[in-house]
Amino acid sequence: MALAGPLKVCIVGSGNWGSAVAKIIGNNVRNLQKFAPTVNMWVFEEMVNGRKLTEIINTDHENVKYLPGYKLPENVVAVPSLTDAVKDADLLVFVIPHQFINKICQEIAGKVHKEALGITLIKGIDEGPEGLKLISDIIREKMGIDVSVLMGANIANEVAAEKFCETTIGTRILDNGLLFKELLQTPNFRITVVDDADTVELCGALKNIVAVGAGFCDGLNCGDNTKAAVIRLGLMEMIAFAKVFCKGQVSTSTFLESCGVADLITTCYGGRNRKVSEAFVKTGKSIAELEKEMLNGQKLQGPQTSAEVYRILQQKAMVDKFPLFTAVYRICYEGIPVEEFISCLQSHPEHM
Repeated sequence: MALAGPLKVCIVGSGNWGSAVAKIIGNNVRNLQKFAPTVNMWVFEEMVNGRKLTEIINTDHENVKYLPGYKLPENVVAVPSLTDAVKDADLLVFVIPHQFINKICQEIAGKVHKEALGITLIKGIDEGPEGLKLISDIIREKMGIDVSVLMGANIANEVAAEKFCETTIGTRILDNGLLFKELLQTPNFRITVVDDADTVELCGALKNIVAVGAGFCDGLNCGDNTKAAVIRLGLMEMIAFAKVFCKGQVSTSTFLESCGVADLITTCYGGRNRKVSEAFVKTGKSIAELEKEMLNGQKLQGPQTSAEVYRILQQKAMVDKFPLFTAVYRICYEGIPVEEFISCLQSHPEHM
């Protein structure tokens, strides 16, 4: 089913990554007749230096809190009301911390027309009564719309600076994935579309757990060889987890896309999860303290995802089969000494 154009786009979220994506979308829609020229971006209202953040974005065309130093196109309009932002939207781009998705969907369910399409850039998972619950599944169920996913080696500031990178769109309906590719692709933001949506989404969530482990290694001054082992063993656990919990067929080739090994590498070397986890080791402060001190209001996904994965594995009595994921959870939340992470690597089942 084809939507009638020009298609109205709404970005649900305005943090670091959301603002970088808004820069891409705002520029693209001005040059493509298929899309309406104005893009709504829902902004959680807050005061920054005595001014409303929406006022700053709409006047100065810069998200000075979450993406300072990069101008947003003037056709990106910051809207403080979520329901106003999504009104009449044909395409919804979800890019918020994963812990808020249930609340957001509840607020706008029934306020978006049934032919609308969604894409989630949210890296995380949730728990359901039967175990794993993907963020895309939550949106589909609560909103009643088709949802694609975008995951890749995409550090927001580098994307905003238009440094070359790749990304992956996973979709269940190829035409919908290709439509979002048209909306989002640029010469320096190259997109591959695959029909393995659940695996693409799981890669985006699980790699953050591995990045926490990489940060532990940096904090312990273990060296690049150890980090390489963390990346490899983490990838093996990602693949094993997907094969157990994905409802559809899992293609190993998906892990060779940007959403897989590339995102894993860049996150383990340059992401916020790695950075905060290194500080966790070196300072002795809690993850919660460091999130407040280091992330300027952004949310850390890796530790919370490790907790959700741990509870899902407990339900299935499979904790012992995922020692790296489990060690990250226990170090972050149960006070296990971080040195135990190395013991986990030494005795990993992959070596037996």
